Amino acid sequence: MTGREIVRATLYFEDPPRYAYSFPDEYGSDFYGSGMDPSPDARRSNGTDEWGCRWASLANTFLGEVYDHPLKSWDDLSSLVIPDFMREDRWERMKYARAEAGGRYLTADVCSMYERLHFLRGLENLLCDVVLERERLTQLLNLIADYNVAAIERYAAYGVDAIFFCDDWGLQDRLMIDPEAWREIWKPAYKKAFGAAHAYGMDCFLHSCGYITDILDDLIEIGLNAIHMDQQENMGLAALGERFAGRLTFYSCVDIQQTMARGSADDVRAYAREMGRLLGTKKGGFIPRWYTDPAGAGHSRENIDAMCDEFLKMSAERENTRR
Repeated sequence: MTGREIVRATLYFEDPPRYAYSFPDEYGSDFYGSGMDPSPDARRSNGTDEWGCRWASLANTFLGEVYDHPLKSWDDLSSLVIPDFMREDRWERMKYARAEAGGRYLTADVCSMYERLHFLRGLENLLCDVVLERERLTQLLNLIADYNVAAIERYAAYGVDAIFFCDDWGLQDRLMIDPEAWREIWKPAYKKAFGAAHAYGMDCFLHSCGYITDILDDLIEIGLNAIHMDQQENMGLAALGERFAGRLTFYSCVDIQQTMARGSADDVRAYAREMGRLLGTKKGGFIPRWYTDPAGAGHSRENIDAMCDEFLKMSAERENTRR
C-alpha cells in the first residue's frame, strides 16, 4: 500500500498494515502539504499580512502574534482589505502538487475561521463580539466560510486528499467561549466547509490545541475525520480514548507542553506507547506525528528522536502481528 492508501485506511478504520505517520525528513512521512501560495491566511513572524494584521515574534520561534488589529471597530468593516483567494498566482504551486506528492497523502490549507477573526479584531474584542455583536461577527465568519468553500472546490481539481483547518479553541482547562455559543456561531460554518470537502471526496483535518473535548462530539457529527491535537495531558489520554477512540482519528505527537518538553527520553517512549494503546484501535484511528516548531516548544533532539523511533517500532510491531 502507498502512504496515501495507509492514511485513508487509518481514517476509515480499514485495518492498515502499519501506522501512517508524519516525521522529520530523516524518519519519513506519508504526508505532503501544499496549498495556496502565498496563503491568504499566512501567519508571520514579523511584518504585515494581506489582511492588514501587524505581527511580531520572539527570537526563538518562527511564529509571531498580532499586535495591531485592522478591524478595531465594526464601523471599519466596509473598508477591510479581504485578500483575493482566487488570484491566479496563488494556485500555480497546486498545478504540480499531486505529482510532487506521488504516493503520499496530499493536504492543503484553507483560512482559519476563529483565529483569523481574532487576528482581525483582537481577542478581547472578539470575545465581547460573541455576546454584543453576534450579527456582524457571523456576517464576517460566513464570508470567510464562503471563501473557503470556493477554495475547496478549486483544490478538488488538483487531486487534494484532505483539507486542513487550523483554529486553536482551547484554554488549558476549558473552551475559550461557551460551547453553546460555539454551536450557534461556528458550528454551521465548519459544517458548510466540511460538507464541501466531503462532496468532492476529500477528508477534513482540524488543528486545535487546548482543552477542546466539549466540541469534539459536534465536530465528529458534522464530518471531521481527524483532530490534529498537540496537547492531550490536560484532557487525559484515558478520557480521550474512552470517549472518542474509534470515532475519530487522532493525528498527534507526544504532548508538547508536558512530556515532550519536560520528560526524559524514557518518559517520551512510554507516553508514545500509551497514545497508541488508548487513542487508536486495531482497525486504525491513530496517526503519530512530530511537532514542527521544536525550538519554540523547548523540545530536545534526544526527545524528538526517542518519539519518532518509538512510534516506528510500534508501527513495525503492528505490521509483524498481521503477517
